Formats: sequence, C-alpha cells, structure tokens
Amino acid sequence: MFFIGWYHTHMHNPEVDWSKIDTVLLDMDGTLLDLRFDNWFWQELIPSRYAAANDLSPSEAWELLKPKFHAIRGTMQWYCIEHWTRELGLDIALIKRERTARRQVGYLPGALDFLLKLKESGKRRMLVTNSHPTTLAIKNEQVGITAHFDACYSTHRFDVPKEHPAFWPRFQALEPFIAERTLFVDDSLSVLDAAHRFGIGWLRAVRRPDSGQPAQNTGHYAAVDRIADLLS
Repeated sequence: MFFIGWYHTHMHNPEVDWSKIDTVLLDMDGTLLDLRFDNWFWQELIPSRYAAANDLSPSEAWELLKPKFHAIRGTMQWYCIEHWTRELGLDIALIKRERTARRQVGYLPGALDFLLKLKESGKRRMLVTNSHPTTLAIKNEQVGITAHFDACYSTHRFDVPKEHPAFWPRFQALEPFIAERTLFVDDSLSVLDAAHRFGIGWLRAVRRPDSGQPAQNTGHYAAVDRIADLLS
C-alpha cells in the first residue's frame, strides 16, 4: 500500500479532486486551531510555572525541560497531560483550562469557513487528534470544534499516536474508510508519512500551523496556506 496516492500527495499536484473523496480526516492543533497557543503554553507558560514551583529562573527551567520534552516527542506520553502532571508536579489540565478560558485558543485563518463549507459537501468528516481527551474537551468548550464533525477521535483511545504505523489499521478497524478515497490534512510531516505508508490517497500539509511563526518546509507534500483554499 506504500505507493497508493503518491501522485496525489506530491507537491506538483496541489488540486483536490473532490469527486474522488468520500472521507475527510482533519487534525486539530496546527491544522484547524492555531498552534500559537500550544507553543506558547509549552515553551513559555509551563517553563515559567515550573521555574516558580522549583525556585529556578525561567531559562534554567527551560534547559531542564527541553531534554524531557525531546526524549519522548512523538510518543503517546508526549501528548499525555497526565504524564506531564506527574513528571513536572504541575496540574497541567487546570493550567490549560485557566488559559483557554481567556480565549487564547482560536481557529487558524479560514479554518472555520472551511468546516462550514465542508458540512455541505456530504463527505464524512472526522477529527483525528493526538491531543489528550481532556485537552480536546477543554478546547471544545471554547471553540465548539466537535460540532463540525460526524465523529471525533483522540488517539489516546488507540494507545498510539498518528505517527505510529499501528494507529492507522486500528483506526480503520473502528471507523471503516477507503484509504485511497480519503483526504487527510495535518501539520506534522511524520504523521503524514505514516498516513502515506498506510495508503491514504490524498494528503495535504499545513504550511503555517503557528500564525506567529514563518512557514514550515512541507517536503514533498502538497501544502496549503489556508485550509479553506482546499474548497475554493
């Protein structure tokens, strides 16, 4: 199944043929919601809270935290707020709820329009996120993202994240879809690589997952600046 959809994913074929798509799988953070909040939360707020709790300067805290983050990036633990609550001695869910209540979570430009138009398309729409179920619930309270989908899944239900090859067959067993007639949009190249190897026919990478940062290199994947452009 490795080569299925390669032509569709390549950068020289950016157009989506919606007549060949039945199912749309969408990532949450960095695809629909601005990753700026999450980057600020983990790179600035949590180090400052960790510093205050451990009598450290923010820079000292960040130097201690960086290797902890790096060691498990891309694993289920990396996305688990319960793990980080135990590891850091901070109530991550409480801190996240406090901050999202201040409406610092928001959609990327064009994302909400895309979701509204997608509903009219008749395609099956599924949110597939590595975010912890509690994180999904907290963000949903603020932006109502789940209302735009037929089904929403946190990969914690499957015990492996989207970048792990075991995720895709487990997900398909629960939620049957035809891989070559599926569009999947994500901002993570490692996640897109795993989806490509599984045989997802239509793959798109988000070029600017964080509105406050420069565009990322999306490699050989066709990229979108605004997800709404996929329906224009």
